[in-house]
Amino acid sequence: MERITVRVPATSANIGPGFDSLGLAFAFYNTFAFEPAEKTVITGCPAAYAGEDNLALVAFRAACRRAGREAPAVHIDIGGDVPVSRGLGSSATLLVGGALGANLLLSLGLSREDILAVATEIEGHPDNIAPAVYGGFTASLMQDGKPIAVACPVHPSLRFCAFIPDFKTSTHDARAVLPKSVPFADAVHNISHVAVLLSAMAKGDTDLLSLSLQDRLHQPYRTSLIDGYDTVREAALAAGAHAFFISGSGSTCMAIYTEDGFADRVRSAVEKLPHNWWVLPLSLDETGACSV
Repeated sequence: MERITVRVPATSANIGPGFDSLGLAFAFYNTFAFEPAEKTVITGCPAAYAGEDNLALVAFRAACRRAGREAPAVHIDIGGDVPVSRGLGSSATLLVGGALGANLLLSLGLSREDILAVATEIEGHPDNIAPAVYGGFTASLMQDGKPIAVACPVHPSLRFCAFIPDFKTSTHDARAVLPKSVPFADAVHNISHVAVLLSAMAKGDTDLLSLSLQDRLHQPYRTSLIDGYDTVREAALAAGAHAFFISGSGSTCMAIYTEDGFADRVRSAVEKLPHNWWVLPLSLDETGACSV
């Protein structure tokens, strides 16, 4: 066994109407280094997150169990750029990174499907996990407790920009504001819009994107948790965005655009707003989690 390092992309889940099922992977990464140790230790993160409940460690051990192996002591060093609790899949990077790290360090022989299953079992849903594992734009579902993910095309003309404020939104709070049930019409609305969204993304049809990214299941309830959402959305649309949506459960928001200069235009419009919105153009990651 020797030191190995894995890289896992940030992700954006839901993509408007695709609640708990659609996700995008971006070239914006967390890294995880693993090496044998006399006792388990986690470095590179705040002490509050370096205990037994660290998700990278939890997934490392879960991958060992799936392979029928006892998890050894390990040193995990965590680095990278994905902010915590901002709707960019930081927990997914930890889970996928931990499972992949165990697989490579210990030669467990797990497939990418196994990594997906291990991480999803802990996370509870595959929308962030699937793009973190496979890269690109993914659609996923759960069947008899097993996650199934497929790759979906994205037209090369489509570009993405994240709007990241200086405050967190907890997944627990973001789920707590959702209703226990929704009208039948709202369910039909989202099903139809996801179907059209997949075609719009593949074709780069910006008019259809504007229509199909409308959602009734989660965004109307979660915008109240994101101070400044409406103002930033209006600025993005005025600067040329074709669509604007909450990334995961927030607080990050995401715009889809096609024209050069968008980021500069919208940055000048939001730079004086409260919460220090970070305007970050992002390109898709097509590789997914990998060793580096």
